[in-house]
Amino acid sequence: MPLRLLLALAVWAGSSCGGTEVAPSQPRVQCRASRYPVAVDCSWTLLPAPNCTGATSFIATYRLGVAAQGQSRPCLQPTPEATCCTIRDVQLFSLAPYVLNVTAVHPGGASSGFAPFVAEHVIKPDPPEAVRLSPLPGQRLQVRWEPPRSWPFPEVFSLKYWIRYKRQGASRFRQVGPIEATSFTLRAARPRARYCIQVAAQDFMDYGKPSDWSLPAATPMTLRL
Repeated sequence: MPLRLLLALAVWAGSSCGGTEVAPSQPRVQCRASRYPVAVDCSWTLLPAPNCTGATSFIATYRLGVAAQGQSRPCLQPTPEATCCTIRDVQLFSLAPYVLNVTAVHPGGASSGFAPFVAEHVIKPDPPEAVRLSPLPGQRLQVRWEPPRSWPFPEVFSLKYWIRYKRQGASRFRQVGPIEATSFTLRAARPRARYCIQVAAQDFMDYGKPSDWSLPAATPMTLRL
């Protein structure tokens, strides 16, 4: 790792693009724990540098704690050119934040961006999957779904769910929840009406943010009395 950083500094000090030394823009870094507690996945974006067509590579490292003397470790990238990396072996409920540092390197120079975060604060599950609806007698509608497959241990690190639904032609959704189970029965559904329903998930202890809404599911047929 020190060798790679020295190479990056050498490029920054002695190279140019189009006759003018132009450093890349600062990477904008964000991290998300959709696979908590197995890993935290980070990604970044970079504005293209003017007058430079050379390839850009990235050096991604992280440390636990904000102190500069903390030990840095590589954030695992699939390739040096990739704009994403993964932190494994996450330390749970740490009082010290992680700090991810990403250095962009190309023939015009180098530039770094960083993101401090606490693993529990960046939890955001993927949306629930396989949302399906079943009309029931008595103006009821049963909704079933599965936890996101990317959430490793739903039996241990539980999720809770919200449902939003609206009747075809309605302008607004109605919302119910939180729900601990993976099924719910909507009562007093209108007969001969069609409904659109979506489900979102969140860590049971309210860490992080809720997922995006699932793909919409619609009643396969009109409800009848």
